[in-house]
Amino acid sequence: MHLYRVVLPVSDIERATEFYSALLGAHGTRVSPGQHSFDCGGTILTVRDPHADGVRGGHGPNQQDIYFAVDDLEHMHGHAFYVPGGVVDPAIGTLDSGERCFQVRDPFGNPLCFVDRATVFTQADS
Repeated sequence: MHLYRVVLPVSDIERATEFYSALLGAHGTRVSPGQHSFDCGGTILTVRDPHADGVRGGHGPNQQDIYFAVDDLEHMHGHAFYVPGGVVDPAIGTLDSGERCFQVRDPFGNPLCFVDRATVFTQADS
């Protein structure tokens, strides 16, 4: 089994596309008027504005973090401060699991966590 897509709710697809393109350093692909997708190492991150696709109703932000493993955490942390619209933790911290990380809230309130790939905690069921 392989997790292949994560969808984040947004209320403005253009603003979301600009934010995530700048944060992730990739342009991604417009899938529909209300969906834009980014390849994140084999898992697709899709930002979705249901109103832009003509769907009524809406969803608030995710309540749980979406985790990204990065090779250069310090670089990513510095870079995140230059991406307009997000709120970035001022310091890199260490979780109880030993993961070094920092958090960002996107302009829509979705929580993101960037983790140093060298400290990623994995637990696999065999």
